[in-house]
Amino acid sequence: MSDILHETRGPVAWTTLNRPQARNAMTFAMYEGLFEQAKAVAENPAIRAWVITGAGGKAFAAGTDISQFKEFRTGQDALDYEARIDRVLSAIEDCPKPVIAAIAGACTGGGLGIAGVCDLRIAAANARFGLPIARTLGNCLSMANYARFAALIGPARVKELVFTARLVEADEALKAGLVSELLETPEALEARAMELATHIAGLAPRTLTATKFALKRLRQAAGTIHGDDLVTMCFGSQDFQEGVKAFLEKRAPNWTGN
Repeated sequence: MSDILHETRGPVAWTTLNRPQARNAMTFAMYEGLFEQAKAVAENPAIRAWVITGAGGKAFAAGTDISQFKEFRTGQDALDYEARIDRVLSAIEDCPKPVIAAIAGACTGGGLGIAGVCDLRIAAANARFGLPIARTLGNCLSMANYARFAALIGPARVKELVFTARLVEADEALKAGLVSELLETPEALEARAMELATHIAGLAPRTLTATKFALKRLRQAAGTIHGDDLVTMCFGSQDFQEGVKAFLEKRAPNWTGN
């Protein structure tokens, strides 16, 4: 069975990240599947809303599959990776149809990046959110993702998430505005996501498109800020190599600052 599933439910496109055995950790093929689906949703006039969710009820997506970092050796490897991922996130963000993330379980790292570019996020009570990169791999976000998260929850909360490497429970995420609604169970979450998407599908499409694009333009008004040096500093470090190795060996990394 495919690691990413797409179906159509009336005017709603429904995408399921389908690696529950790996907490739906994202492979490059899955990222590419999201990119292609974003194009398909944008080009299909019969689709009026899009839901992205994770299979199994225990994770939306627990980041990028770490095994794909084993071959990283240089800062350029990191820049190529970030460009590849930003291409996917931008396609979701720029989709003219409203996009809803229905989140149960872990939503961390790259998974939070995907949820963060959706227009609405609703969650089950078991959802947990975080950017634990200072504890796991010792890498950093791209400038585009720092900007996205800062616009979503504010710079202070972004720093707190990264600096503590902790996971935020669903009720705290609701209070922070990261999600707009909580449901008791993953099953209730799926039903509510469909109900919400169907409701949105019946509203004025151009109003919704104009609103999402206007808010993105406001975020971008400060201009483009260079950040490639920060990405290469982290991904090109000995600490990053140690982080990947330690993660795959299921042990705590030994950070040296090099």
